[in-house]
Amino acid sequence: MELEVLKYIGAGIMAFGMLGGAVGVGLIFNGATQAIARNPSAESKILKAAIVGAGLAEALGLFAFAGIFVILFV
Repeated sequence: MELEVLKYIGAGIMAFGMLGGAVGVGLIFNGATQAIARNPSAESKILKAAIVGAGLAEALGLFAFAGIFVILFV
């Protein structure tokens, strides 16, 4: 195979990292919503932890996105 083809295959595989970030954020806020529904008095603590966790999960998706550009254009 040519190097150009392998670059596109690698970029496609790396796109799954973005998918993982999106699924992670969805699961975090799903759990936070259920926890707040069960115990509304702990909403502030739960929401803070959910936002931090979502930020970390989203950062991994952004790293994968940046990695795609590195693979394709560098």
